[in-house]
This record gives sequence, structure tokens and C-alpha cells, in this order.
Amino acid sequence: AARLSGGENRLVSLPLSRIRVIMKSSPEVSSINQDALFLTAKATELFVQYLATYSYKHGRGKEKNALTYSDLSHTAEECETFQFLADILPKKILASKYLKMLEKEKRDGEVGEDDEEDEEEEDEDVTVGEDVGS
Repeated sequence: AARLSGGENRLVSLPLSRIRVIMKSSPEVSSINQDALFLTAKATELFVQYLATYSYKHGRGKEKNALTYSDLSHTAEECETFQFLADILPKKILASKYLKMLEKEKRDGEVGEDDEEDEEEEDEDVTVGEDVGS
């Protein structure tokens, strides 16, 4: 493969130095070939372009003539191809709704713990009853 000259770096929009830093942050990577760096940058650009285009076409982007965060998060949630991004692009919710969800989870957790304690007490009762009958 031919070495990249300074002019070929303009074929990608992402900063190669940043991509190199991200790649080197992996403990499995010791050195990075210039061709691999270029190809990673180009592949990343194409992926982001595909994600944006798909989200625009399948979201409300056409109506508003704009791509929104909610279009991206909807794509990550609904499209099987992009589901690995669901944690990175979660749906936006209001802080008040989030706090209510946390309170509900806390209450459900407390009820679940009480149920487990009751079950343990019942198990102990059964064991004691068996010992008495023997």
C-alpha cells in the first residue's frame, strides 16, 4: 500500500491525530500503521454519514428539514443495525420523569426485598416444623 501524502489526508474530515489517540487508548494496540489510521477515519466518516442519512429518512427530519437528536435516538432504539448505540444515544426524558422513575424503582426494590425476607422466614418456619415432627 502506498504511503499517504499530506494531500491525501484531506480525503477525510475527522482529525487523524484524535483518531490515533483513541486507537492508542486500547491496551491491545501498540503501533498504528498510517494506512490503518486513514482507513479507520474514512470508515468512521462513512458510518456516521450512513447513520445520519438513515435517521433523517426514517425520522421526522424530512418534515422539519433537519436531523434531530430524537431522530438519532429513535434509530438506535428501533433499527436492529444500530441497536448497539442505544446506550450511547438514549431517548431524552425530562428530569422530573427521571426522578419519578427512580422513586418507583426504589419503591419496587424495597417491596422486592420485603418479599424475599418474608420467603426466607417462611422457609425457616417449614424447617423448624419438620424438625419438631421428627
